[in-house]
Amino acid sequence: MNALAEIVFVLTQRRPRRSAAATLVRRWRIAEFFTARAVALFLLAISAVAGSGRSAWAQDAQGPLTPAPSEEHKVRRLGTEPEAPAPPSLPSDEIIRRFSAKEDQFLAARPGYGYRKTIRIDEFGEDGKPAGQFLMVTETTRAANGQVINKVVQKPQSTLHYFNLETEDVKELDRVPAFPLTSSQLVKYDLKYIGQEQVDEIDCYIFKVKPKALDRVHAYLDGLVWVDTKYVEVVKTYGRWVNELGDVRSATLPFTLFETYRENVDGKYWFPNYERSDDTLHLKDVSVPVRLVIKWTEFKVLPTMAPAAAPSASAKPQL
Repeated sequence: MNALAEIVFVLTQRRPRRSAAATLVRRWRIAEFFTARAVALFLLAISAVAGSGRSAWAQDAQGPLTPAPSEEHKVRRLGTEPEAPAPPSLPSDEIIRRFSAKEDQFLAARPGYGYRKTIRIDEFGEDGKPAGQFLMVTETTRAANGQVINKVVQKPQSTLHYFNLETEDVKELDRVPAFPLTSSQLVKYDLKYIGQEQVDEIDCYIFKVKPKALDRVHAYLDGLVWVDTKYVEVVKTYGRWVNELGDVRSATLPFTLFETYRENVDGKYWFPNYERSDDTLHLKDVSVPVRLVIKWTEFKVLPTMAPAAAPSASAKPQL
């Protein structure tokens, strides 16, 4: 198989659906493959022109490729808005109406589910390797009295050098809405169709989302949403959360841009399951790259409370 045929073969292969983290690694590996292939073709061309006497030099010049930076410290940034995208197969207004109705369903269903939530914050050193970490695990469940509670199942552990975080600090991250584009919220946004893209092997419409007006109480999405073209459901969001005062952020954390993937639960609901934000903590004498990763796992329907037993009619009253 020649080089061109091999490239075409790679591009046309259909792969099984991957998780969000696996997709990030895949993108880097594909980029690394094409870089290596381009270098090889360039050197082969030099060898052909220079003659057989220099072929050995061309082979030696390839050498091992420089190792890629750690994928764990690399985040995909959005490009510019595509020009004149082809219209979607459905009218934009109909797509928006359908996915907002699904958001209503997801918002109503999620309180009935328990899950485990892992919050991790990493600091990175000058070499790009993790230098400190904060980790906390909570679980949403139903208590004996019927109340839905969030309990800490793994106490916060921290080796961070530039943060001094407590449980209350990370609770501020809950201010970000899980389902921002419900039907009741659409009137507050301008949405514009800008093209299509695959997310974890799912064909998606992409909509640019911009709040029409801001207030001081609510957080509004300013970014993009990806909508499954087949079932017309939101599968990913990316952007910042804003209000009248600016970016909605924690008083102790610098994160403002969030990339959120969703997982299909029980074959009918798309709930957030992976969220990531990369930023830089700017201090007086140093700037520290930091990363936030939140994972939601182990979704399960919460048990319903049994009705309280009625007192027996034959029971004698207490004196």
